[in-house]
Amino acid sequence: MNTLLEHLTGLHTMTDQVIAMDFLIAAKSGVRNYAMAVTEAYTPEIKAMLIKQLEEAIDMHERISMYLMERGWYHPWNVKEQYQFDLQNIQTALNAPTL
Repeated sequence: MNTLLEHLTGLHTMTDQVIAMDFLIAAKSGVRNYAMAVTEAYTPEIKAMLIKQLEEAIDMHERISMYLMERGWYHPWNVKEQYQFDLQNIQTALNAPTL
């Protein structure tokens, strides 16, 4: 979408939000996968390497979460607020002009 059109429709922030939220979902998946891999590791060396990767993935998840929370795009401790925010985003997406 054209940058000017994004600003006129208010979708420029939604684009950043969508990208960051996708990144958060990917980070969550990575944490889950590393945690599972740690439980399946056969040697102590592999287990240690996976634990290090898991810790880095957890740190990345926290940084992304904080980024989203600082901008008011993510409300993990307030389900009602997050639900309303998600509904608002759905409505914005449905009302977005198609090109």
